[in-house]
Amino acid sequence: MQIKCSDQRPVVAIAGASGFVGQALMKRLMNNYRVIGLTRNEKKVSESERSRCLNLEWRQADLFSLLEAEKGLQGVDYAFYLVRTGVPSARLTQGKIQDMDVILADNFARAAKKAGVKQIIYLGGLIPEQANGVPGCLQSRLEVEAALRAHGVPVTVLRAGIVIGAGGSCFRMILRLIRHLPMMICPRWMSSEVHPIALQDIVVLLAACIGREETYSQSIDVGGSDTLTYKQMILQIAELMGKKRRLYSVQFLAPVVSSLWLTAVTGIPLQQVKSFVGSMKYPLIGKRRWLQQRLGLPGLPFAEAACLALQEEARGKTEKRKQAALFGGKHGKKKRLNNVRSVQRFVLPRGRNADWAGREYAEWLPRHLKPVIRVYQKKDGRLWFLLAGVKKPLLELTYSKERSTPDRTLYYITGGILARVDTQRRGRMEFRQVLDGRYVIVAIHEFIPRMPWFLYRATQALVHLWVMRSYGRYLHLQAERIGG
Repeated sequence: MQIKCSDQRPVVAIAGASGFVGQALMKRLMNNYRVIGLTRNEKKVSESERSRCLNLEWRQADLFSLLEAEKGLQGVDYAFYLVRTGVPSARLTQGKIQDMDVILADNFARAAKKAGVKQIIYLGGLIPEQANGVPGCLQSRLEVEAALRAHGVPVTVLRAGIVIGAGGSCFRMILRLIRHLPMMICPRWMSSEVHPIALQDIVVLLAACIGREETYSQSIDVGGSDTLTYKQMILQIAELMGKKRRLYSVQFLAPVVSSLWLTAVTGIPLQQVKSFVGSMKYPLIGKRRWLQQRLGLPGLPFAEAACLALQEEARGKTEKRKQAALFGGKHGKKKRLNNVRSVQRFVLPRGRNADWAGREYAEWLPRHLKPVIRVYQKKDGRLWFLLAGVKKPLLELTYSKERSTPDRTLYYITGGILARVDTQRRGRMEFRQVLDGRYVIVAIHEFIPRMPWFLYRATQALVHLWVMRSYGRYLHLQAERIGG
């Protein structure tokens, strides 16, 4: 749904607009800017929200699609990147969250460059002083920053710790722990210090960065006026809720066990919990908070931020009950799509590009699977992957000349015995360079298998992973041979 507007106010787009930070930021910006909310699924935007935000334009943009990202950022002056990938984007997702973070950020940066966006503002996370050796969830924050900066648009990064606000995953996790467990066993890394910041403060800081040239190409730490351990946060919030809770420290609870336990107790998806737990072992304190100093915004004390969040959470529950009464609590059954996403990252040999990686894959695969598989390239650019003795292709890929560049090669999945073609969601395979050309990502998006789902999971899906890992080893050997 798009609202046409004739005013000349700057246009601001928010990727991640349906999240709790994005919603709060939209409310702050709408009086001074034309605001575009980018969402993967426009149906998530309720009719009541639409009626309250008549001067807000919503655009559907799945950021795994560069084409949709480009459409979403058309006509935009400034763009916020508030995206998190903790929730699976397909029925089957193969690959690491860190690699999906990179491809999303790279798509956003490429689209912003094409649209002439003046500035990208990214809400990232605090980084430990010793960044080497930290887990992937923390390294991913640095990689997202690098991916956003890779295509020349000025990027402002606000590095925050835990954002205290109703709807935040960390705050929601703490509330559920308090409500369900009178006594808690706490691993030793829950004594790590963290620098929380109130939702109200982070929204002010994000808005203040729009067009502020001194923040361009900067990574700026932000935080509230207090630093606490996770245990102290739990106890303070429990006290505000009027509940007495006891916490006992132990030395033996491994992060994997802790993640499974937290998921079981709180119901929060395991991927989100694992990312959260992985960062808890390190002190995350904002050191370079110069923007707050210039704005005269030291940040709310933790107790005040938590109190505001609890009040907002209570209002949210009341609103949900009203909506349930209005609509009778009935919601249509969500159709489960049999779509597959696979994102694999490999070392790219020095001096090579994504175009080379795509052509090399087509030549390597029949050698690797000889004599079972052969690849036939037709004159019109289609690639047929043929099984020995079978005339029809297992898979047909069509090269997209207009959507490909030397650093990103795109093929559409246009047929084959193993693939079901959907005109609404075009399956595709891409090879793209990322992170200064050090890596190539080989990704399959919106693939819909033709065979029954259980059979696909037990056969084709596993074969694909094996082939990708074999190709990755081949590229690694090529990189060693070349010396890249």
